[in-house]
This record gives sequence, structure tokens and C-alpha cells, in this order.
Amino acid sequence: MSTEERDFDTDLEDLASAEDFLNYFDIPYDASVVHVNRLHILQRFHDYLAKQEAGKAPDYEAYRKWLTLAYQDFVKSDALTERVFSVLQKANGSAFMPAGDIFK
Repeated sequence: MSTEERDFDTDLEDLASAEDFLNYFDIPYDASVVHVNRLHILQRFHDYLAKQEAGKAPDYEAYRKWLTLAYQDFVKSDALTERVFSVLQKANGSAFMPAGDIFK
């Protein structure tokens, strides 16, 4: 591992919030979008990174690309539409309970 890779990894370890990531990767953002969707943005970012080519370690530019896409998903849409977390995926507006279960 080169010094540059170690520095990048160390920098990433120090990032804690969505704002930290966006600032580090120099991505302009609307604070009101991030305030409402911070966890969703970070989870989508993680999901994008997980879909990277196997064996290919992401670099600064790859991270920046995926974080920009994750942020833009929530600029154009919202958490309920995007359904990033499994609890929202399962609660897809349909809750079924057999009538017989209501009266037990």
C-alpha cells in the first residue's frame, strides 16, 4: 500500500457525517437536502460502492462519483420514493392482514 493510499484511507476514517464526506470530496450541496436525508445519502453511497467491480479498490475519483450520484438521488427525489433502507422497502404501502386475524 502506498503512502498516498494510506493517507486516503486515514482521511476516510476521520469522516463522520454526510457533510464531512461532501466537503472532503468537494461536492457542493444544499444543507436542507442533507439535513433531511443524511443517513439515506450515506447508505446509498455505501450501496453504490458495494456494486463496484470486484477486486477494484475505489479511489478518490470513484468515491466522489458515487457520493455525487447518491446525493443527487435525494435532490431529485425523497427518502420514501428511493426506499434505501429495508424497513422502507418492506413497507411498500401494502400491509395485509387476513380478516380472520382481526377477530382473534
